[in-house]
Amino acid sequence: MIVNYLGQAFIKVQLGDLTLAFNPISKESGAKLSRFGADLALVSLDVPEANGIESVTYSNKTPFAIDGPGEYERGGIFIRGFASEGEGASQNTIYTLTIDGINICHLGLLKNPALPADTVEDLGAIDLLFVPIGGGQVLDPKAAAKLATSLEPKMIVPVMCDLDDGSALKIFLKEIGGGGDSLDKLTIKRKDLEGKEEEVVVLKADV
Repeated sequence: MIVNYLGQAFIKVQLGDLTLAFNPISKESGAKLSRFGADLALVSLDVPEANGIESVTYSNKTPFAIDGPGEYERGGIFIRGFASEGEGASQNTIYTLTIDGINICHLGLLKNPALPADTVEDLGAIDLLFVPIGGGQVLDPKAAAKLATSLEPKMIVPVMCDLDDGSALKIFLKEIGGGGDSLDKLTIKRKDLEGKEEEVVVLKADV
């Protein structure tokens, strides 16, 4: 499985011919776009920074789009969406799914770190966690670090960390006590997660 960070909360996951997009950036955002065809597109919040389905509709691929809480299935992949709170009490959706035996959770554009106990329980065991850390419309870095560690994932990838001079990422890494060199992409298999506990991986924004 190959993971690329495309800026803001935009994550691309590839496994063979399967391509997933979390929170693709819309052209309406004014940001530089990364265009490709996705099989699945998961939108956490209906804002231009995360609802760019058109950005991942390309060539012969039109994604199956999911944009809210519920349970879904597509191509043998089961996706669960959980309601949470974004900026201004808007509804943000947290997504969980399993690919190649790896349990993925993307917190979307979460603003309120106080998740209900039943939601935390339903998230289950997390292998790979994407957590927004930039402050402003999402979690601030200290709250993000506290929530990420409380969820006890094997691996943590910060997102929404490309919008400032790097200060949010520095605070996050200091709070969480980890993080090494930035990677261009993350290539991972289930066996690579054995023995890992809350390991932080920083991905360079490929924009």
